[in-house]
Amino acid sequence: MQVDVEDILNTILNQMGDIMQMKSGEIPNIDLYMDQVTTFMNGKLAYSRRESESKDPIFTKTMINNYAKNDLIPAPVKKKYSKEHVMTLILIYYFKSFLSINDIKVLIGPLTEAPEGEPDMQQIYDGIFSVGEERINLLKEDVNDKYEASLQMFRDAPEEDREYLQLFSYVCLLSYDIFIKKLLIERIIDEMKSQSQSSVKGKKES
Repeated sequence: MQVDVEDILNTILNQMGDIMQMKSGEIPNIDLYMDQVTTFMNGKLAYSRRESESKDPIFTKTMINNYAKNDLIPAPVKKKYSKEHVMTLILIYYFKSFLSINDIKVLIGPLTEAPEGEPDMQQIYDGIFSVGEERINLLKEDVNDKYEASLQMFRDAPEEDREYLQLFSYVCLLSYDIFIKKLLIERIIDEMKSQSQSSVKGKKES
């Protein structure tokens, strides 16, 4: 099993700054038609495709229409999508890799349902994606540390099995972090949903 983990790791680490810092300045300031939105999004997020999915679009017209129908994004105005629409779609793209559509709706609902300009979506977006170099370096160190730890495991295993066991160990170490963080995120969303329902119930009773 010849998997060049170091090459994969170095490629991702070198791209990490771009992945985590998609500034709002890169998003067009003019309203876009659907075709322009999908072209922009599929181009900007192309780095995240797996090789086996390289020909698959990241966003389609059907996806975006469904997001609007399910109130994940506001309805387009005269078939055009604003900069705020695009920023919301980028957030949805990141979230949907590990959250359900219902969870995403609970999480971003207060942003998309608020009156226009309240709160300022661009200010929120820039705050989220202004990940400092220090945070990126800490993440790089963590990923590297786990890789080094995996290389110390199963060193006495037969040579023909060692690489697989070490790769498996590395994936397990990465997955454990993901599992715990996903669990934490889901519990936070459940609490947000519970508080929102209690607030609605209280308003009805009053």
